Amino acid sequence: MLSRTAENLYWLARYVERAEYLARTIDATLRVTALPAAYIGKTNEWDSALLTAGVAASFYQQYEVANEHNVVDYLSFSASNPSSIRNCIEAARLNSRSVRTALTSEMWDTINSAWIELQEVWSKGTSTREDLAKFLRFVQETSLRFDGSAYRTMLRNDAYWFSRMGVHLERADNTARILDVKYHVLLPEEEHVGGPLDFYQWSSILRSVSALTAYHWVYRETLKPWLIADLLILNDTLPRSLASCYGNLVRNLDQIGVAYGRQGPAQRHARGIRNRLEHSNMNDIFQHGVHEFIQEFITDNSRLGEIITKQYLI
Repeated sequence: MLSRTAENLYWLARYVERAEYLARTIDATLRVTALPAAYIGKTNEWDSALLTAGVAASFYQQYEVANEHNVVDYLSFSASNPSSIRNCIEAARLNSRSVRTALTSEMWDTINSAWIELQEVWSKGTSTREDLAKFLRFVQETSLRFDGSAYRTMLRNDAYWFSRMGVHLERADNTARILDVKYHVLLPEEEHVGGPLDFYQWSSILRSVSALTAYHWVYRETLKPWLIADLLILNDTLPRSLASCYGNLVRNLDQIGVAYGRQGPAQRHARGIRNRLEHSNMNDIFQHGVHEFIQEFITDNSRLGEIITKQYLI
């Protein structure tokens, strides 16, 4: 496969996954801000949404206040935000056009119809909470349709593997950033861990990775920070956990290595991260510091993206 084709497939999948993640982040933040002030405390949930998305610095270059209107506009439709939902879907369509012959008709139809519908939503705007909720649901359903189409209709060859690599690398980064914001930034220092504020923030985070029901199935307990961290970091039965993402990344990289007849630094780096996750436990992570562990993971995950680019995409 040409490196350009591999790159387009890889980034197509990353952009679709990122758009869904932003939609989930906005939806979860809306749920928390709808609660009475006594439940959500003094934190600015919209500021935490920007931190989770990794765009706080660029946001404050254009806006003075992080409120619902400004943050939703910036994360959803802003042309100046490279990671806005609008830009992600447009970038996904551009990439899909470049590799049209490598995609199944179902995958192309999903991206193309999403781009067309996005133009209509953007021109009309989302003036009400109901309109915004419909838009966020549309983005999430687009990602689910695209993911399902890829799983059900693509040949299991290098096109599929590069696409899946993009999904799991992006997903791991998103989950890690959500956890990092919670432990390092979101909870006020004077707030008691396990209090009502803590409960609703954790509920919001689990919803943003579609894991609230999964948590109760696995642990059958009330929300506890160490159990939630265990679910999102080490439990490989949860598709959005760091362990699950790296199990899939190693598998896809190994399949590409077998198909191309050689292994490389990407395979070795991914295995190193997976092995570290497999041999970690929550006691060690909490003693080391969750923020430090997650920051190290984000750096390593970003490094893997750079290695994949050098090894296969340029």
